[in-house]
Amino acid sequence: MAERVALITGGAKGIGRGIALDLAAQQWSVAICYRTSEKEARATADAITERGGRALSIRCDVSDPQAAKGLVTEVEQQWGRIDALINGAGPYHRMNLFEETVEGWNEMFDGNLHPIFYLAKAVAPGMKARKSGRIISFSMANADQMISQPDVTAHYIAKAGVLILTRTLAKLLAPHGITVNAISPGFIDSGSAPPEELAGMTKRIPAGYIGTVDDTVAAVRYLLSNEARYVNGANIQVSGGWGI
Repeated sequence: MAERVALITGGAKGIGRGIALDLAAQQWSVAICYRTSEKEARATADAITERGGRALSIRCDVSDPQAAKGLVTEVEQQWGRIDALINGAGPYHRMNLFEETVEGWNEMFDGNLHPIFYLAKAVAPGMKARKSGRIISFSMANADQMISQPDVTAHYIAKAGVLILTRTLAKLLAPHGITVNAISPGFIDSGSAPPEELAGMTKRIPAGYIGTVDDTVAAVRYLLSNEARYVNGANIQVSGGWGI
């Protein structure tokens, strides 16, 4: 099989790490981008190598448009191509709207939405030239409902924006053999939330249990597969029925 290269933002831990290790087991070359999790990034890079993949671990703040462009350039210079861009980075905090700061408000958009635009623009030329490519971004399970969210307002608006951006990119890039899709997780035990908090949410999930990183990884694996070549502009809910 021809060499395949993936760039994963937020790839040092949690869902991003799970995706990286799954791709490594399929002999992908995987570049993971991290902002602060240097120790975890090193461990993930080592694990990628152990599973048969090639690894790059790059510190980058993808909320900076020039840094995001430079990240893509670095990976392409190192390995010659990027076949899959997986936008996994995205900060989150809970704050009542009227207690939110301007800095906190901007952080949600700078971290969750804007990098997808920056990185898509950067990877598109190479993907167009090869007439193939996959872009996957993460929203959240009820972002398509456009409901009120007093305590996560900016984050929620950014994640709704991810869906609009995903569909727009899909329409623009489909003629070039590129697919662009979104995955919307619900409550996933990825290590980012305390177990007791997740346990308290179980009764709100129709399936009756919390999802795992593997549940999300499986959706990514499908969207990267040949079986999903005609799936474009989709939003896959990974939520056990929560948020629909």
